[in-house]
Amino acid sequence: MYLPKFSRALVAACVVSGLLSACQPAPEVKSSEPVAAAAQLSGVTPVLELLERITGNPPANLHLQLVQDGEPDWYQLEARDGQLYVSANALTALSYGTYQYLRQTGALSVSWEGNRVAWPAQFADYPTQRVTSLFAQRAYLNVCAYGYSSPWWGWDRWQQELDWMALHGVNNPVAMEGQEYIWQQLWREFGVADTELARYFSGPAFTPWQRMGNIEGHEGPLPDSYIQKKRVLQKQILKRMSDYGMKPVVPAFSGYVPKEFKTLFPQANISAMPKWSGFAHETYWLDPADPLFAKVAKRFIELYNAEYGTQQYYLMDAFNEMLPPVSEQHRYQDLAGYGEALYQSLAQAAPDAVWVMQGWMFGSDQHFWDLASIEAFLSRVPDQKLMIHDIGNDRFDVWQKAKGFYNKQWVFGFIHNYGGSNPVYADLDYYRDKVLVAMQHPDKGNLTGYGVFPEGIHSNSVAYEFMFDLAWQGQAGVTLSWLEHYLKARYGQTSPALLSAWNKVYKAVFSTKYWEPRWWEGSAGAYLLAKRPSLEYLRYTGAPGNLALLDQAVRELAALPATERSTLLSYDLVDFARHAASQHIDMLLQHSMLAYQQHKVAEADLRRQQAKQLMLATDALMAGQQESLFSWVADARAYADNEADAALYERNARLQVSRWGGNKLKDYASKAWHGLYAQYYLPRWELMLDELKQAAIQGKVLDEAKVEQKLLAFEQAWLEQPLAAPLAAPADPYTAVQQIQQLISDSKAAPSNL
Repeated sequence: MYLPKFSRALVAACVVSGLLSACQPAPEVKSSEPVAAAAQLSGVTPVLELLERITGNPPANLHLQLVQDGEPDWYQLEARDGQLYVSANALTALSYGTYQYLRQTGALSVSWEGNRVAWPAQFADYPTQRVTSLFAQRAYLNVCAYGYSSPWWGWDRWQQELDWMALHGVNNPVAMEGQEYIWQQLWREFGVADTELARYFSGPAFTPWQRMGNIEGHEGPLPDSYIQKKRVLQKQILKRMSDYGMKPVVPAFSGYVPKEFKTLFPQANISAMPKWSGFAHETYWLDPADPLFAKVAKRFIELYNAEYGTQQYYLMDAFNEMLPPVSEQHRYQDLAGYGEALYQSLAQAAPDAVWVMQGWMFGSDQHFWDLASIEAFLSRVPDQKLMIHDIGNDRFDVWQKAKGFYNKQWVFGFIHNYGGSNPVYADLDYYRDKVLVAMQHPDKGNLTGYGVFPEGIHSNSVAYEFMFDLAWQGQAGVTLSWLEHYLKARYGQTSPALLSAWNKVYKAVFSTKYWEPRWWEGSAGAYLLAKRPSLEYLRYTGAPGNLALLDQAVRELAALPATERSTLLSYDLVDFARHAASQHIDMLLQHSMLAYQQHKVAEADLRRQQAKQLMLATDALMAGQQESLFSWVADARAYADNEADAALYERNARLQVSRWGGNKLKDYASKAWHGLYAQYYLPRWELMLDELKQAAIQGKVLDEAKVEQKLLAFEQAWLEQPLAAPLAAPADPYTAVQQIQQLISDSKAAPSNL
C-alpha cells in the first residue's frame, strides 16, 4: 500500500564494520508478558499513536515494551511464532528499533516523498538481538531549515516531521519556532517602540538570519498573525518532543539588539557589526561584558521558559559568519571573556542549562579562528556546560584542528544540504568512514553525539536514511547490501536489473561528498542553469560525479517493465533524470556562449535551441514532484490571513529562491523545481544569449555591465509578475524520461561546426 505522505524511507540497520558491528545476541529483557500494540501499555502510547498515523492500522502481532534502566539508549528485537517483540529503554530507541526491523524486512518505508506499508500476516522468526546507540545525542535540523523548508508549515506538517524524527532515533532536535513572540515581548520591555519593531523584524522566509544577527528588517514587516501562529506551533512541537522523550535545543540571547538600543542605552557598549554577505545594512551587537547584556539575556530566558517551559539545551551563536570585535593587543583575553560572559548570561537564569553553539564559524571563518583563538574562546566555560554542534564535517575538519574542542561535549555531524537547493548527491561511504574516524581518533575528546544538520530538506532521502543508521550499532555490511534492503522496502521489490541500475546511480552521484557547483567562485546556484548568467561560466569545468554513468542508469530505470514500476521508483527516476538533464543543459549553455563569442551564430542558435527544448521538457517532467515553485508560493499564500499578508508571503517565497538579498546570495536557495526552469531560469538565459547574439552579429564585444543591469531588471520585475499556471504531471513519467534522454542523445549527435 502506498500512502502519499511526506516522510522518508530508511532501510536496514547500520552498515559500518568495526565499531558498527553486527548485532550481538543478548539475553531477552525480563519483564511482564508483552502486550499487543492494540492494547494499552503505559509509556509506549506515543509510539503506538505514531504507528497508527503512519500506517493507519498497526498489526496486532506487534508488541512493544519500554524499560527503564539508566543505560545508554538501546533497543531489542525478537520475532517468534509470527509475533514481533520490540523492547527499548527510550521511546526514540523503541520507534527506531521497530522501524529498523520493518524496513529490513521490507514491511515499511517512510519518506518525504511517500510511505509504503506492507504488513506481513506473520513475522518470520528473528533471533533476539540488542542494538545500542553509539551516541547519547542524536541531533537533527539546522537553524536555516526554518527558513528554507518550514516557514509555511502548520501543525499537520510538523507532526509528520516529528514522527519521522522519532522513527529515525532523533532525540536532540533543534527547535527554533516561536522565537519572535519572545523577542517582541523582550524588546518592548526594554523600550523599543512597535514602530521600530516593524522596521526591525525580517520577513517570514528570512527569520533564521535575523535570529543569528546577520540581517535585520529584510523584506518585512513580520505580521503579528505570523508571530502568534508560530507561538502556538512551538508549544505543540515542544509537547510532542517531550512525549517522545526528546530534549530539544531552543534559542537563547547571543547579543544582537535592535538599532534603537543605541539611542535607548547610549552608555552601553554596542558595536555595529560588519555588513553580512553584501547586505547594505549592518546589525548591532551588545558586548557580553556590558552589564546590560546580562539583564537582557536573563529576561529572554525568563520570558522563554514562562511561555514554553524550561529546557536543558539553549543555542547561542554570537558569531555565526560574523567576526568578534577584538583588539589586536588583547585578542585572546577578549575571546576568553566573550566565551565566559556568554555562558554566565545563560547560567544566571538557567543554572542547569547547557549552552549549545554551532562549530560552523570555526570552519567558515578559519582565517580568524586559529587554534589559539578557539581554545581561548572555550577556556572559561565548564566542560559539561557547553556542547558544540560540529555540523560541517562534509566540508571542514574543525574538530581535528581544534583538538576535539578541549574536552567540551560535542556532536559530530554533516550538513549535506545547503540552502535547500536540491542537486542529487551524497557520499554514503564517506559518511560511514568519517564517523569511524571520529570515534577512533585519539583527539576525539568528549564526543557524545552525532547529528545531521541540513539547511533544507525534501531531497536525497536515501542519504538521510543512511546517515541516521550510522548512529546505531547494527548489521555489518557494505553499502550495496544496505541499498538492496533500502530499495526493497521503498519499492516493494527488487530485481537484478533494478539493482544494476541503482549500483550505477550509487557510483555516479552517491559517491560525491560535496556539490561544488552550488558555490562556484562566489556564484551560488546548483547548476549553471540556476545561476545569474555570466561569461565567467565559460571557465566552469563541470560538476562532480559521473554523468555518463548516471545517464546509463536513468535509461535502464526508465526501461524497467511495468511489473517492476512503483510510485516511489517513478519519483526517484524523475529526480535522477532532471539532475542529469540539468547538467546537459549547463554544457549546452556553455557551448552557446562560446559559439556566439566565436561568431559562430548558426551553431550557437542550434545549441541554445537544444538547451531550451531540454529546459522546457525537464520543467514539464518535474510537474509531478512533491515540491514546485507553485506549491512553495501556494503554501506561502495559504499561511496568510488576508490578501496583504498573502502578497507579502508570496514575495518572500519568490525572493528567497531567486535573488535572496544582498549582492552575494543571489540563487543561493535555487531549486530544480517545476516552474523555475521555464519561468525564471530560461528567460534569464534567453536575455543573456540574445545580447551575445547581437554582439556577435555586430562584431562587438559584449557589454557585460549593460547585460548585468538588464538581468537585475528582469529579476526585479519577475518578483511582481503573476506566475503562469502549472503544468499537469506527465501521464507516464517513464516515457517522459525516455524522451528527455533522446533529446540529450540528439544534442550529442548534432554537428558542432555549423
